[in-house]
Amino acid sequence: MQPLWDIPVHELLHVRAAHASCSAAHRSVRDGFDLWRMPGRKRLALRTTGLMVAADVATRRLQMALADDLADGVVYVCTVPFGPELRGQIAHFHVQAQALAGHAPPAASARAVTRSALLHLRALQALDAAQAGASHREIAQILFGLSVVVLRWHADGELRAQVRHLLRRARAYRDGGYLALAGVQRTGANTPGDETLH
Repeated sequence: MQPLWDIPVHELLHVRAAHASCSAAHRSVRDGFDLWRMPGRKRLALRTTGLMVAADVATRRLQMALADDLADGVVYVCTVPFGPELRGQIAHFHVQAQALAGHAPPAASARAVTRSALLHLRALQALDAAQAGASHREIAQILFGLSVVVLRWHADGELRAQVRHLLRRARAYRDGGYLALAGVQRTGANTPGDETLH
């Protein structure tokens, strides 16, 4: 079961039934509101402000507020909250409006992997393996591959030092360093390794 987090109303696209006076201007909306026309896996949640629909399409989650007067087949309008964040939300609201019309959102573009992100990943994998009882050499095989370990593993070599470093790093995350990664605590300077990998 996946949690459906409660998003503040000012961050949601609002879908409501069009009033009779403006319904003629919105005839371009094909056949009115149809929840099943939206792509992806859909869930409805009851909030204090009404219904919210969440649609999971590939790696995206689209969430919209549905007004009480909305019904299947009714001509609808989409409204957006007007606030200081609106400029940054317009593209997301557009994707949601397109999904209401049955168009799947474009695939999210892949972000460049930074050196620090790769280190975070390897550190957490190393900690998982260590907690499962794996030796340093076994952890190196998991992270770097058997052929690399056969060529480069020595009792006090560079590969073993990397494994020890990754384990220290992961334990630091576990013991509170994750708060800086999550942005809850500020650090004095950027962690070395935040440059983009090529």
